Amino acid sequence: MVISLIDTKNKKKIIIFFKKELNEKLLNIIDVGAHKGETISLFCKNLTINKILAFEPNPIVFKELEKKIKKTNYKNKINLFNLGIGDIEEKKDLLTFNESSSSTYNTIDEKTKYYIRKEKFLSLFSKNILKKKISTNILPLSKINEINNLKNIDILKIDTEGYELNVLKGISKDHFNKIKYIYFEHHYDLMIKKNYKYSDIKIFLNKNNFYLTFKIKMKFRKTFEYIYEKKNK
Repeated sequence: MVISLIDTKNKKKIIIFFKKELNEKLLNIIDVGAHKGETISLFCKNLTINKILAFEPNPIVFKELEKKIKKTNYKNKINLFNLGIGDIEEKKDLLTFNESSSSTYNTIDEKTKYYIRKEKFLSLFSKNILKKKISTNILPLSKINEINNLKNIDILKIDTEGYELNVLKGISKDHFNKIKYIYFEHHYDLMIKKNYKYSDIKIFLNKNNFYLTFKIKMKFRKTFEYIYEKKNK
């Protein structure tokens, strides 16, 4: 909740970008790392939606997401999946935080300056910022049957706290060809132990004909949000 409030201005700029580029088109969107529906709500209130496929692996958060969506007037446009998305089919522990939007499949370095600063800030709201590990199911995005029913994917949004490259590697060439924009965040701090760098994502996306078209820094964090666009050559 705290992080969402901090990021309000950034979200407005992102909506302005998509409104300009997609021009009231009826949109198909995939939301990987849906959390409690913050991005779903943002898109549904500001864009013209045909269908959203939303994935959230944390079963506790997923129940909150379900309850929230059921109360909306756009519930029939949303398909919810209690799944993690990655590069292979597997069971994997999700390390959860009390501030649940920070939960990750990666390990955390508690000795980093960023973690210590984050712990100090979040301790104002909760005694322990790390909660517990929860076993979850992960599938590659291209193994989700509902993806095949979409003729096009206007926006693929990925917010998986250091698991973004894994998500991208689980997309087949055919499904990449359906996507227009990929919208994701990348953490440059050392708290999350990732097995890749931003340059690895850039190279991977460029090989699939996606190129950077928008970026913005998130406040108080070494994190950027990026939008890559499909360029047909």
